[in-house]
This record gives sequence, structure tokens and C-alpha cells, in this order.
Amino acid sequence: MNLLHDPQLLWLACGIAALLVLASLIGAALAFRANARALPPDDKRRATIANLNARTRAWWVMVIVFAGALALGRIAVVVLFGVLSLLALREFVTLAPTRRADHRALFWAFFVITPVHYYFVGAEWYGMFVLLIPVYAFLFLPVRAALAGDCEHFLERAAKIQWGLMACVYCMSYAPAVLGLELRMKATDAVRATTNIKLLVFLVAVVQLSDVFQYIWGKLLGHRKIAPTVSPGKTWEGFIGGVLTATALGAALWWATPFTPPQAAAISLALALAGFAGGLVMSAIKRDSGVKDYGALIEGHGGVMDRLDSLCFAAPVFFHIVRYWF
Repeated sequence: MNLLHDPQLLWLACGIAALLVLASLIGAALAFRANARALPPDDKRRATIANLNARTRAWWVMVIVFAGALALGRIAVVVLFGVLSLLALREFVTLAPTRRADHRALFWAFFVITPVHYYFVGAEWYGMFVLLIPVYAFLFLPVRAALAGDCEHFLERAAKIQWGLMACVYCMSYAPAVLGLELRMKATDAVRATTNIKLLVFLVAVVQLSDVFQYIWGKLLGHRKIAPTVSPGKTWEGFIGGVLTATALGAALWWATPFTPPQAAAISLALALAGFAGGLVMSAIKRDSGVKDYGALIEGHGGVMDRLDSLCFAAPVFFHIVRYWF
């Protein structure tokens, strides 16, 4: 399937590329201006500009990798998200210290349950995809841990492993699962496939740009903290500005989806709110562990989970909205 034959996908690709080019130019101009000033150096300002440019470079890499997976087909996208889930789960487990008695349960979580779960996603076996982790893994993993005979903090340890699987694997896998949805529309298989790809791009774009716009509005206007002990950088001004901007952007992209403009706006609002909730919850877990980021794999962003925390909460919401209403 040649994605270049779909003009709507081309417009989406050009729009994303234009945003990245614009961000790169702005970052370069800000860096040049900061370095050219014959004034005492402002370390805080330069650090902010450097972080902005690092984030932009990382976005280029992430977009290219994501686009490459889309070009290779649905299975490549499933594999990509499977790898991201394993990396995110590793980051999560690293923050939640485990005991020797948990190693067998973790082996099953990493090397059996996660691959099998993504096999069901790739095979479009909906019944097993939605049940394997929240039901069967939920029951099996604590039994496997209990057989090791270590009862110290048992409930806490078991819950951490189960929560990591739910957030990093189960919830994240709803994003590639969008490609397997059967939409109620009269079209050829090729058109259906590209429509599902555009839905996935819509989901990722709205959620990630909501994060970006919340960051930008927060830097420009942010004063009132939402939850300073959980996420000091999140402000009401950034939250409201970012959510409204992402909602308007999603409504403007209605032409690439099966949605009407009002439907696209409502769904974008739901995604932005779910994404914000995901970021807040995952930040609380980091604060409880006494760290700023889940990792350092992505320059300027932190770890995989730092970049995909909002998607973990938004992807299941989007999947079920589309599945039950479209």
C-alpha cells in the first residue's frame, strides 16, 4: 500500500513537517540571539532555549521513526509500540524497586505476557487483547510471585508490577489497535486502511500537540500552579490554553477523519483532558519515587514514559469512542 497516493495523508505529513521546520527555525533564531547579545549571560534563559532545541531535535527523530513504521504497514506499527511498551515498562519497574522473589513474575511480564498481548493486537483478536492483561495476567502474576515465598510488602510489590503492565503495555497498545478497527463506511480495503492510519495520526497529533501547547502556554502565561507538589510545571493557564488549542487543532483536522467538525472538536477535547490526566498521574508516580524523569533515552524529554504518559490514558478513550460510535 502506497501511502503517498492518499492526498489527505500527504497534507498531514506536510503540516507536521512544516511545524517541525518552524520550531527548528525559531529555536535557531532564539539561540543565535541569546549568544549574540553583548550582555551578561542569562543561564536560565539559555538553558530554556537549549531544552527547546533538544526537544525539537528529538521530535524530528520520533516523527521520522513513526512515519517509517506507518510506511512499512500495520505490523511494523504494532512492533514499534511493542518495543516502546517494553522500554516504558523497564523504566517503570526501575522506579519501583523489586525483590529477588519478583524476578520470575517480571520475566513473565516482560518476555511472555507483553509479546503475547501484542500478538493479539496484531492478529486483531479483540477478545483476548482486552482480557489478557486486566484479567489473566492480573490473576497469574501475584500467584507466581507468591510461590517465591517472600511476603514482605507483597501487596505493594504485586500492585506495582500489575500497574506497570496496565499503563505501559495494555493502555499504550490501544494506539496501534486503532489500525485494526472496522469503521462503518462504504469503501475499499485500501481506503479503510489509510483511514485507520489517519485516525492514528489524528490521535497521536492531538495528544502530543496538547502537551506541547500546554508547555508553550505555561511558559508564556503560566502563574497559577495546578498541583505544585505533583507537577510544578503544570499551570492553569498552560492547561486551559493547551487544551483549547489542541481542541481547535483537532476540529480543524476533521477532513482527515470520519468525524464532523463538532465531533472532531469534542473528541479532541476528550483526548486533551485524558492526556493531561495521564501526565498528572504518571508525574505523581515519579514524585513518589523521588525522580524528575522516568529515564534519559529521549533528548530533552526524559524517558519513553515521559513522552507517552499522556497517550497511555488517551489511547483507550479514543479507541472505544471510535469503536462504539463509528
